[in-house]
Amino acid sequence: MINATDIANRMSKIIDIFLVDIGSLRTGRATSALIENVVVTVYGGQKMRLIELGTIGVPDARTLTFQPWDVGAIREIANGIQAANIGLTPAVDGQIIRMSLPMLTVQQREDYIKLLGRKLEGARNMVRDARADYRKKIMDAKNEKSITEDEFKRDETELQKITDQYIDKLEEISKKKEVEIRG
Repeated sequence: MINATDIANRMSKIIDIFLVDIGSLRTGRATSALIENVVVTVYGGQKMRLIELGTIGVPDARTLTFQPWDVGAIREIANGIQAANIGLTPAVDGQIIRMSLPMLTVQQREDYIKLLGRKLEGARNMVRDARADYRKKIMDAKNEKSITEDEFKRDETELQKITDQYIDKLEEISKKKEVEIRG
């Protein structure tokens, strides 16, 4: 009855969402994820993400660069990054915008770790919700007598095993991110 592939696909998507979500958390190291989703207003009012406007570079651990495809919009983009209030000060250097990451304070690191914990709990809840949806399906099948009590127990055990695997994956990813944040 239980389709392990469907459950695994749904839970894998939750892992992907979690990875994107925590990608923008500062770790003290430069990463393109810090700015790729920053929305700036260009071309007279059009809102676009940086990743749609140019190339993001990471020349070293403390610096990000942004090279717009349309150099004519470089000032608008720099102003948009400044206005996004993400803790980076853009400096136009010819056809490139440079941003240096300031050192994280101990308090900022602790705040990011707390935020990571909240994001982890949200992802865990999404996995549990997925488990509850599939458990309801097998409960309904048992109540409709389309599966036996033994099949129900087997499916329920399998569902819990898959759920535990994905919760463990989330926690492993979170631990790695916490190590990065702590520097």
